[in-house]
Amino acid sequence: MKFGRLLARLFIGGMFIGHGTQKLFGWFGGPGIEGTTGMMDSLGLAPARGNAYAASLSETLGGTAIALGAFTPAAAASLIGTMTTAIRTVHLKNGFWSSGGGYEYNLTIIAALLLIVDGGPGPISVDSALGIEETGAGTALVALAAGVVGSTVTLAAAKAAHQKANADAPAEPLSPDAAAA
Repeated sequence: MKFGRLLARLFIGGMFIGHGTQKLFGWFGGPGIEGTTGMMDSLGLAPARGNAYAASLSETLGGTAIALGAFTPAAAASLIGTMTTAIRTVHLKNGFWSSGGGYEYNLTIIAALLLIVDGGPGPISVDSALGIEETGAGTALVALAAGVVGSTVTLAAAKAAHQKANADAPAEPLSPDAAAA
């Protein structure tokens, strides 16, 4: 099963590299950083540009680390945080099944990341070369908790920034018709 772990890491890591570079550079038909910034703004994730870069880099760098089997628990935690945030901001309201825009796919990816952390990235990995290949269930639970906490902190900070930006915005001037009424 060591070969299976390598394939899983390469596929899942590669998929995240693809998603991240779609958001960051517009590769593979993605929106690029401007489109991603617009998406973050539409979700109320302020500052939108900062959140766009955070999501893009988390997916690109986290995916690269998973593919290499490098610092696997930390890489998984960053990707779990991104998937958790996607569930909370986009998919949860759509129910479970991905066919309806739900969070089924995101949970599947989180489960796959936890399996990689639990079993370790395998012998052909940076972590193995560093002597930290087998990590176990406890480390997988820590990665899960770190991802969920990271998502929670990100969303709380985004909400506070959004509220501050709206509170600091100048009031809309009344139209002449509204002022006369």
